[in-house]
Amino acid sequence: MDLFETTNEFAPLAERMRANSLNEYVGQQHILASDKPLYKALTQDKIHSMILWGPPGVGKTTLAKLFAKQSQCYFHSISAVLAGVKEIKEAVEQAKMRLHQGRKTILFVDEVHRFNKSQQDAFLPHVEAGTFVFIGATTENPSFELNSALLSRARVYVLQSLQPSELIQLLNRAKNDEQLKNKSISDDAIELIAQAVDGDARRALNLLELACDSSDDVNIESVTGLLEHSPKRFDQKGDRFYDQISALHKSVRGSSPDGALYWFCRMLDGGCDPIYVARRVVRMASEDIGNADPRGLNLAMSAWDVQTRLGSPEGELAIAQAIIYLACAPKSNAVYNAYNQVRKQIQTQPDYDVPLHIRNAPTKLMKDLDYGAQYRYSHDEEHAYSAGENYLPEDIKRSEFYKPVDRGLEIKLKEKLDWLKQLDLQSPNKRYES
Repeated sequence: MDLFETTNEFAPLAERMRANSLNEYVGQQHILASDKPLYKALTQDKIHSMILWGPPGVGKTTLAKLFAKQSQCYFHSISAVLAGVKEIKEAVEQAKMRLHQGRKTILFVDEVHRFNKSQQDAFLPHVEAGTFVFIGATTENPSFELNSALLSRARVYVLQSLQPSELIQLLNRAKNDEQLKNKSISDDAIELIAQAVDGDARRALNLLELACDSSDDVNIESVTGLLEHSPKRFDQKGDRFYDQISALHKSVRGSSPDGALYWFCRMLDGGCDPIYVARRVVRMASEDIGNADPRGLNLAMSAWDVQTRLGSPEGELAIAQAIIYLACAPKSNAVYNAYNQVRKQIQTQPDYDVPLHIRNAPTKLMKDLDYGAQYRYSHDEEHAYSAGENYLPEDIKRSEFYKPVDRGLEIKLKEKLDWLKQLDLQSPNKRYES
């Protein structure tokens, strides 16, 4: 389809309301203000290959079409969901033909992250040769989903969710649409839609159109009824998913029960599986609370068990209880640090033998080889502690991995370990002697 053909009157409202000029385009002033490089490249006809990265409904396709219109390029669009290498080759051949005729092409690839490595690589020589200007649109993080070779040949622009004020501007303009201008649409209804759609212009326009199809009088009550059956924007396993679980984890670590509870409920509202959150909460209990309050791990496991046994809403409330407890609990990453340190050290050091005195000796031959020889049974010694004994390989016997913090129960653990160390220093075994 050529960019400049007339919009189909039967197209959805979101399609009919696409901006025809930059003056009509709503949002993204952080990259399109008059002093920004992208705006200057556009107005000076110096368009370049780029990746437009942002959530659904923020104007990626519309912006690409405006680039084509401004630069008088042919707009060729393919979808990575439907297309393959065949469609890429056809697009390349058509772009070459137009170039011989003196007309440039913008090749717009929607959902470009859906292409595999070989499909993405197919664009590279033609981008370098200037066969077309490449514009890819993606809702996923390009750093993870796109080849580094393609990223090196295209600038990445981050598009943001639209603000309610920007959506209100767009929705008010939509009221003048030929099919909507005879409808009665209240300002309260417009504001409610703008607040409820998570910055998604397409969703906002679809809701307005649905409300107008249902009634000639669109008010706050009718819109509220539609919103009850309209799920929030939430891309399971996409960037928003990982951003929100990250926000939940960091809120717990930062001792903010309000922030943690907010992000938990946001994820539930978006359709996240509570079991996934429960599993992550168990991780938080070990990573960020640890032995400063071991009860946190028990509570996290109990919440997971409640969700598994009872489901929603009982399980979700139990998870909320665990999240709030962990956020308020004393924090320690001593276990997390010690675990990572030992794992890393094991990967970089030799496979040391187990010291003879702590080896198992179930047979006479093993005993003859001194397996278990001179092993000291701690329960038979004072304080049930074998002072000065070593339980690490000889070459690393002075290593100390676990370092409790001065918070919560780890204060007591640190005091005990310091006391045991003093007993070691007084022992003739001299484990800590240099």
